[in-house]
Amino acid sequence: MPRASTRRPPPPQQQQQPPPSALALEHKISASTERSIREAFLLFATPSPSTSTSNSNNNKSNNKSTTLRKNNNDNDKNNKDNLTTHTLPSSRLKPALSALSLTRIPKTELLSLLDAADPLSTDSITYAAFLGVAALKLNSLSSSSSSKRDEEEQARRREQEIDEAFGLFVGEGGGGGGGGGGGGGEEEEGVITMGTLRQVARVLKEDVDDGVLRDMVLEANGGRGVRAGVGREEFGEVMRRAGVLR
Repeated sequence: MPRASTRRPPPPQQQQQPPPSALALEHKISASTERSIREAFLLFATPSPSTSTSNSNNNKSNNKSTTLRKNNNDNDKNNKDNLTTHTLPSSRLKPALSALSLTRIPKTELLSLLDAADPLSTDSITYAAFLGVAALKLNSLSSSSSSKRDEEEQARRREQEIDEAFGLFVGEGGGGGGGGGGGGGEEEEGVITMGTLRQVARVLKEDVDDGVLRDMVLEANGGRGVRAGVGREEFGEVMRRAGVLR
């Protein structure tokens, strides 16, 4: 009995993506983004008046076989032709942008985009003009999302710095005990207390008067009392006011 072949079939070749066009490079968008913009444009575009008349005359003189032959042409070629023979009515700018998930655009901003796409108020927006405003809006949205992520990351790092610094204080001083003014056992745990600050001062070999430490606690916790200590949120606010966090 012949042995089965163990040779694996060659992997399917991946279709190579076309490079970005000159328009895409000019507006700093990828080829896939340009393709989405093109599809949105063609979805709402109509034949421009000059090409409509020409096409109408041509259609009258063409026979049925010619029409069938045209219908069999490559779709990409037809789309490219339509980009030059079709325009977008100004009233369809908003739905065309919505097709790119660019929704909830304020009216004033939409009017600004319309002025940029149709500065002569011809009620006719070319593909290049539509691509320009769509790319502008998409790039702005991407930049805004990136800035928001950066802000969230900075805020997360600040909170982490506060946690680490607060943990050092509480860990060094043990959280409670020796509150000054009696009743150390009544102090809350997990807060910076008079005892915490005394311990830190000893570690740093600093001679700090209890009155100074007491004032520090009261200023940090808004005068809630020495035994209340300084909680994590209050400690963080002190660091922000002092400009320690950036």
